[in-house]
Amino acid sequence: MARKESDFQSSLIKELKKRYDGCMVLKNDPNYKQGIPDLTVLYRDRWAALECKRGENEKHQPNQDYYVEKMNGMSYSAFIFPENKESVLHDLDALFNS
Repeated sequence: MARKESDFQSSLIKELKKRYDGCMVLKNDPNYKQGIPDLTVLYRDRWAALECKRGENEKHQPNQDYYVEKMNGMSYSAFIFPENKESVLHDLDALFNS
């Protein structure tokens, strides 16, 4: 498990930028609208929203489940943590390379 969520998020951003050359990774403001996922990834003509967690069993904040589900219906959105990172990246590969 990552020591802190911010450590995992920072590492993930670096990996996304390396994996999807030219992508934009935007950090969303948690004070603007509670529950919106932490990151928006823009790549070519596609996008994804990712809510970073330190681990699989971390508490979900109010509205996070709602927005992750809603945004997943629009494009792709998921909770991402060390235990499922490879699976989520596989999903992003399929989305961004289709």
